Order: sequence, then structure tokens, then C-alpha cells
Amino acid sequence: MKAVIMAGGKGTRISSITTDIPKAMLPIVDKPIIEHQIECLKNSGVTDITVVIGHLGSVIKNYLEDGSKFGVQINYLEEATPLGTAGALYYLKEKFTEDFIFLFGDVFLSIDFNRMLSYHNQKKSDATLFVHPNIHPYDSVLVENDRNDCILGIDSKRVAREYDYKNNVNAGIFVFSPKVFDFVMEPKKMDLENEVIIPMIQNGYHLYTYKSTEYAKDMGTPERYYAVNEDCRSGLVDARNLSNPQKCIFLDRDGTINEYVGFLRKKEDLKLIPGVVEAIRKINNSEYLCIVVTNQPVVARGEVTVEELEDIHKHLETLLGNEGVYVDDIYYCPHHPDKGFEGEVPELKFDCDCRKPKNGMIEKASERYHIAVEESYIIGDSTLDIMLGKNANMQSILVLTGQAGQDSKYDVEPDMVADNLEEAVNKIMIKRRQK
Repeated sequence: MKAVIMAGGKGTRISSITTDIPKAMLPIVDKPIIEHQIECLKNSGVTDITVVIGHLGSVIKNYLEDGSKFGVQINYLEEATPLGTAGALYYLKEKFTEDFIFLFGDVFLSIDFNRMLSYHNQKKSDATLFVHPNIHPYDSVLVENDRNDCILGIDSKRVAREYDYKNNVNAGIFVFSPKVFDFVMEPKKMDLENEVIIPMIQNGYHLYTYKSTEYAKDMGTPERYYAVNEDCRSGLVDARNLSNPQKCIFLDRDGTINEYVGFLRKKEDLKLIPGVVEAIRKINNSEYLCIVVTNQPVVARGEVTVEELEDIHKHLETLLGNEGVYVDDIYYCPHHPDKGFEGEVPELKFDCDCRKPKNGMIEKASERYHIAVEESYIIGDSTLDIMLGKNANMQSILVLTGQAGQDSKYDVEPDMVADNLEEAVNKIMIKRRQK
């Protein structure tokens, strides 16, 4: 497997930190970003790396040399004039006859590329885009995909957003097949998203998102640069690599995140409970993932379509994103075992393995994100959530913010009780520090 690192950018947005070295040479703790990238690629078995250089490229060449001191082979492609984010691909057509990794030189990352490559091969994808939620989706490039992760479109960060969206950010990390070269016909300045990826979508190529909770942040601004340094020093960066087991705080939705209104059928009725944003911010800043697991029988009852439910979740993600926080994923059960409702959806009326307190949603999330369930928590307002915790062998916290928090359907005690989500998360963080 080969890789390409695009390291020719000038870094105008981060010029207050440096003007005499390229972005890829910005130091993170004790070494440049590009060296961290090379080490990450090498850890996944990639040893043949082409570095595309331009502005101050000699600084990169003088530091990396031929790559032998890092245990890899490094080749250089030098742009005489800036070719944007895709133009340099023209000169790689002859060398890259198999699938390859492609990433931007200002992305600090810790990724198990073997998992991404396995997914890419499983999907038989022509192009796979690494996507993740971040704390600033409102000014990021968003990727729209269907429920099978097939990419439907790209939402440029240059477009003002006055609508709800999924926090599905393009991280600047890709796996390409040689079919990507079909859209790079001459050596000119090109934009990867608008002039390569979008035309591939429009022409029926197979493109998929690879959603991951691993650490991947761009160095576009001084604030993000300093934040990455802190995350690296704290150990958070390497902990998020999916080669390592992950810890997770699973959250119920209604009565835990948003105000309990019975069956929520319209996104306009979704209101965040006070303190929820700060609670999720604490999870985002910790080693825990934050994943929602929610029963939504309104779909089986015919009261809400799958599309309407996903619009509700887009509204939730937009509200959280506007506050600079995110959930890593949302799992929902659309089924219901009881029949006899007017307008119900017959094919969703059965006793499934994902409806809480069964742990099917936990199992799916654990497989995708390599979660150590026994080191994780479930927080919810119902004894359904507490029973789920027992069934999945993880600790549980009952919050008293939803009406369902008073039910007693299951004779089971939570490990902890809290008035609201913020208090529940605080208890977890205190317990973590005591270990």
C-alpha cells in the first residue's frame, strides 16, 4: 500500500504562528505534523510515501530526506506552480496503479488505517472518505450519505447553512482507487472536492464514508493548533486510535438529552435539557466516546417515517454543533413487538434484538468502534436503560429529568442516580479520577 501526503500549502490562516516553515512542519509536542503522519502510516504497514511539496518545500525535504531514518521510502513531487488540492494527482497516474491513501499535510491524526482499508475493500469502493463529527461543523465541509454509507453529496463550508444537517465532517483523509485519475486529465490547479469527488458521485462511481471516532484535526487556526498540542500531551490522541479498545458513555435520548414530551414526532418539539451541552462537552474532552441509543417505536407505529426520524436527529446534531459539542453516533431501534395500531408498519412489528433492554444497539456500536463495554456506562431516564446496562455488563446511571424516570417496569437498581445528565457525567469523571 502506498500513500500520498499533500504538503504544499502556505497556511495563511495559521500565519500568526509561523511564516518560515510549511504547515506540515509545524511541531506537535516534539516533532512535526508530517512526521506524526509518517509514523501513523508506517504503523499500518505503509512504507512507500510520496510527499507533494511546494511552498518552502525544501524545509520538508531537508528534514525527511529519503525517509530511511523513519523506516520508510519517501519520494517527492514538487509543484512548480500551486496545483490546488488535486492537480498534482496528474503526475502520479503512472506510479499509482492500485488503491492508495491520500491525506492533507495539515491534519494531525492517529488512525488505524488497516481498519479503514478493510472497510474500503469490503465496500469495493472507488473512493472512501474518512468522516467524523467535530466541534465546528458550521464551517466545515460536510458529507451527505445514505444509511448504507454511500455518499450522496458534498456540502461545501463556503455555503451558508440555514438548515439542519448531520455532523459528518470530511477530515481530509481518503482511500482512492486509480479511478480517481479519470477526473484529473491535465496538470492544472484543481479542487479535490469540487472537481474530482463531486464529479465521481455525479457519474455513478462508488464512494463511501468511513465514519470513525479516531483523532483527526486540521491545523487551520492557531486555536486548533494549541488544542491539538494539549490533546497530544494528555494522551487523548493515541487513546482514540481504534487499534485500542475504547470507553464509551451511552446516552438515552428522550428525557436524558432532550425534554421528555412523550412520543417525539416533530423536530420543532425537540428542546435540549439545561446542562446537556456542558455534559456532552465534558465527554468530548475525555477519553470516552458519546453515543446515543434510543428506542423509537413511533416508526413502527407509523407515526414518524425513518426520514422524519433522521431529520429529528439532524436537528439534534445541529443544535449541539452550534454549541461546539457533538455525539459520536446515534443508534435507534425502529421496531415494536405489539401490533394493533392504526397506520402501523407491519414489517417493523416484531420482537427484535435491538430494542432496549436488549443490547443489540450496544453490540453494533461496540463492533464498529472497538468499545470495551465493561469499561463503559449507560445513562438514561428509564429502568429500560438500567436493565440494558445489566444485560450488557456495564455500569448504569438513572437520571430523573424525564417522566419515564419514575417507571418501575423492571425490578433493577442503577449503579448511581443523578438529577440530570450533567450531574451523571460529573459522577463518572470523579470516579475516573479516583482510580
